[in-house]
Amino acid sequence: MKYVRKLVLAAALCALPFLLTGCLPGIAQYTQEAPAGFLNGIWHGWCAPITLIMEMFGANVHLYAEYNTGLSYELGFYMAVISGFGGLALTRRKRRHGD
Repeated sequence: MKYVRKLVLAAALCALPFLLTGCLPGIAQYTQEAPAGFLNGIWHGWCAPITLIMEMFGANVHLYAEYNTGLSYELGFYMAVISGFGGLALTRRKRRHGD
């Protein structure tokens, strides 16, 4: 059972970069006629750490979609960034004094 769980986890970790890079901001998917909206902003906010690392290594992606709907995109982006990073604190195990 442990072997299967580790195998599924390894497969998921290998597939994750391919799944995430398919709809990163900065690729030519968004145009002035079809800009990125609120839900795209949420997705781009969740992918922001990966996008930032890729951009540092010279990939042709950007942290933000150039063509977006404005306030609604930005609201979704910042909501995802704040909730994504704040959510990590909820998963930490609290230590008791004296442990």
